[in-house]
Formats: sequence, C-alpha cells, structure tokens
Amino acid sequence: MTERLQAPAIDVRGLRKRFGRTEVLRSVDLSVPLNSVFGFLGPNGAGKTTTMKVLVGLLHASGGSASVMGHDVARESMQARAVIGYLPQDVSYWRHLTVRDVLAFTARRYLDLSRRELHEQVDDTIELAGLGHLADRRVRKLSGGERQRLGVAEAWVGRPDVLILDEPSSGLDPEGRHEVLDLLDRLREHATILYSTHILDDVERIADQIAIIDHGAIVAAGPVDSFLIGSTAIYSVGIDGAKHGAVDLLRTAPWVDSIELGSDGRIEITVNDRQHAEHGLLRAFVEHGAHVTDFRPTRRSLEDTYLDLVGANDHG
Repeated sequence: MTERLQAPAIDVRGLRKRFGRTEVLRSVDLSVPLNSVFGFLGPNGAGKTTTMKVLVGLLHASGGSASVMGHDVARESMQARAVIGYLPQDVSYWRHLTVRDVLAFTARRYLDLSRRELHEQVDDTIELAGLGHLADRRVRKLSGGERQRLGVAEAWVGRPDVLILDEPSSGLDPEGRHEVLDLLDRLREHATILYSTHILDDVERIADQIAIIDHGAIVAAGPVDSFLIGSTAIYSVGIDGAKHGAVDLLRTAPWVDSIELGSDGRIEITVNDRQHAEHGLLRAFVEHGAHVTDFRPTRRSLEDTYLDLVGANDHG
C-alpha cells in the first residue's frame, strides 16, 4: 500500500481562522481515517462549519494546513475539490426541478461522461439513496428528510472519495433522521464521511470516531467507544450468596471510588482504574465465596461525556 493510501483521508494540522479580530479556529488538529464515518461535534458557533468550509475551499485558513486524500486544500485546491462531495448546512434547489433533474444537473456539471454513463450514474445514485419512488417528484413536494437525502445523494453523485456533510440530519423528525442515517451507513462502503451534528444519539449509532470542538479548539478526539467507557467506569455486579466480605475488602482498594448496594441484590462499583477492576473485582468476590451471576461495565452515554467537556450550555 502506498504512503498516500496509508495517510488519513483528512489531515488538519494547527488550522487557524480569524475574522477580523475574532479567532474562530485556534490551532485545530483533526485526523479522519480512511473509510470511516467521523462525527464532528460541538456547540453552535464552536467552529464546525468554518472547519468544513476551509476543507472544501470556501474559506482560506489564516494559518496551519489541511489536506484531503493527500491534496493540500490551499496549494492543490482543484485536486482536493475533485475528491470531495459537500453538503452545506442550508442547501437550496430550484423548486420546479425533480430529484432526477437535480442529480443529472450536478453530474453534468462536474463529470465528463457520455449521456448513457451519466444516466446510469444518476440511476445508481437514486437507488442507493432510496429515492427511486421519488425520482420524478419535484423538489417543492419533498419532505425535510427526503430533501436531505437528496442533498447527500447530490454530494455523492460524482463518486468522491470523501463526503463532507454539514448537519445532514438537523431539524428532521425521527423518521427523517433514521432515513438519513441509513443512507450514511450504506455510503460508508464507498467513501470516507465527515459529518457535523449536535444530535448525540445519532453519533453513537453511526460514527466510528468523533472529535469535539469548543471555542475553536479540539477538546477531545478518538473512537466512539473510548468516550463511552473511559478510565472511570461503573461496574454492575449480580451476586448470589455471601458478598459482604468482598465488599469490605473492595472499599479499601485505592482503585475503587464508591460501592452502592441495590435493593435487588446488585452492586454498583465505581472505579478509577478499569485495568485493575477487570482483574480484581471478580477475584475479590470469588475468593470470598460469592457466586457472581452477572458482571458488566455500565456504558456512559455520549451526552455525559460531551457535557463534561463543553458544559451544559450551548453557545447560541
């Protein structure tokens, strides 16, 4: 495999952007692996859209660097744009066009294809996006979810290596969000996807990795699971039989923060070191004659972690 293919699909280093005296991006580092679905989270005004606009060439950075599929977005802007499909946050269409018209217009604008090849590509895109029954419906008659799926389909019609989608499921009802997420799940086989959102449940469902931006700086990044179970964790233990000896012993362990005994016989143990917990919890109960019927870490929600990092108040 070549060095370029081993590199991240999107690589951002020390990215800065100022509007006058206001610093909107403050040395942003972002690495989006190839063939991943990457969730970009943050409060309103945190810098998500600005970062995306720099990546697609709509804004020039004030400092730092950014590349897409190995192409520097400043020095190789045409090559970078050629590998990107982009869905802006507020997309608009000529309302008299049909779904097929929109996709055909975009395909003709960006692709050098014969008429037959163009029709085939548009038809394939309509099928993948689940828009077959809507292909000849005018845009003005589409629901919000259908319009967003059209937007994702339009970003994909040129078969880019990278999709950059700004709030693709924002403002949709549950059914519309479900349809958009299903489409992203299908597209993960074909492209790397970077998408911004504030809907944390969606990220837990669809994303492989995430980054959280706040006040123009990345405050956390990594695999989704690393945010759900960190070094501090709560273990839920079901016990049949004697347990007090083990509980007394565990209360003295430096890696145990607290122990709560439930009325149903379950025990919840908060630890500050998961590695010690994995090795020491079960042993303590077994050595004191308790029969462990269930043992599992409790997943933190992404919302818990998000609020820890950026606070409960949106930026407005």
